[in-house]
Amino acid sequence: MPIKFEIEKEIPNALGRAGKIETPHGVIHTPAFVSVGTKATVKALTPEQIKETGAEVVLANTYHLYLAPGDLRVKEFGGLHKFMNWKGPMMTDSGGFQVFSLGAAYGKQISKIAKADEVRSEEEIAGSLAKVDEQGVTFKSHHDGSLHCITPEKSIEIQHNLGADIIFAFDECTSPMEDFKYQEEALERTHRWAQRSLEYHKQQTTNNRQPQALFGIVQGGREETLRKRSAEFMRSLDFDGFGIGGSFAKEDMETAVKWVNEILPKEKPRHLLGIGEPEDLFMGVENGVDLFDCVAPTRNGRGGTLYTSRGKINIRNAEFRDDQEPIDKKCQCNVCKNYTRAYLCHLYRAHEMLGGTLGSIHNLYFIINLVKKMRQAILENRFPQFKNDFLAKYWKE
Repeated sequence: MPIKFEIEKEIPNALGRAGKIETPHGVIHTPAFVSVGTKATVKALTPEQIKETGAEVVLANTYHLYLAPGDLRVKEFGGLHKFMNWKGPMMTDSGGFQVFSLGAAYGKQISKIAKADEVRSEEEIAGSLAKVDEQGVTFKSHHDGSLHCITPEKSIEIQHNLGADIIFAFDECTSPMEDFKYQEEALERTHRWAQRSLEYHKQQTTNNRQPQALFGIVQGGREETLRKRSAEFMRSLDFDGFGIGGSFAKEDMETAVKWVNEILPKEKPRHLLGIGEPEDLFMGVENGVDLFDCVAPTRNGRGGTLYTSRGKINIRNAEFRDDQEPIDKKCQCNVCKNYTRAYLCHLYRAHEMLGGTLGSIHNLYFIINLVKKMRQAILENRFPQFKNDFLAKYWKE
């Protein structure tokens, strides 16, 4: 087996659990937040700094690494671990989210999360860089406009070359503004792509390849019937674990995650793709999610939005120019131990690169260790109390 998953403790009367995933490059203690290193780098941080945040696992992006520097070049260097000098577990996504960002979302203010009543009309589809058909996705490179095609088989081939411990089946992440008809069509296509991904993966793995765990991705948007249908289908296939992908409305994300995890097999790990706000992490853990990834901590960190136990602050604000306190008195990261809010405020206002690095270190540490605290709370049978206490203070201001 490429990975081994063990459940250590469960939340009473809930789907949540604490466990561990053993991979060829180390153990991931779950639930865990996965640091996002899109282009084989967590922006502005060295691997040593990533490790100091408490990160156990890094996720890289198949689409971006395929375009540059190229998956074959990474393979020649011995795979992603050696290429970027990360010695711990690694994951790669399928490239499916780029179908969404280059297609339905291209040039529009659309994210994975939308208001419940938003639906996109067909007139709004024009102008995308990606075209989806049964074979896969044809797209133009955002670098130079060159034409490329990624099929399920090609996605798995790229991920094999990159060499991560956990990889994902190719999927279509639909816009939260698509109507039911398109969501259903895309779901059935994703299911066929999942079968093709799994077949190709197994075929190549038998040819003496280093074992990699393959996760299937549950889709279905905001629709209960589609989400449940997808979970039932995915559990029928021999995947090593599962991703929960696609689009949500903020107000019904919890329900959608619960629908899925009540169906997926308990003995296999589950990853909620692209979700990372504290309140959403608590929701996911309570409802049986084992892994999360999101660019929000480092993206916010580069922009000056920093997490604290009493909510987020914009460190650029003038109120912090003379503030001698750390970002968060309760935080044990190296930034909070050594630097003041006033210094961080100065760095950001002066457009110094160090500001983004220090902010990213703090935010990543904050989120990673928040999930670690959730894990410890599960082990000690006090998760509901920990959740209520944290959120009461986090939302207070």
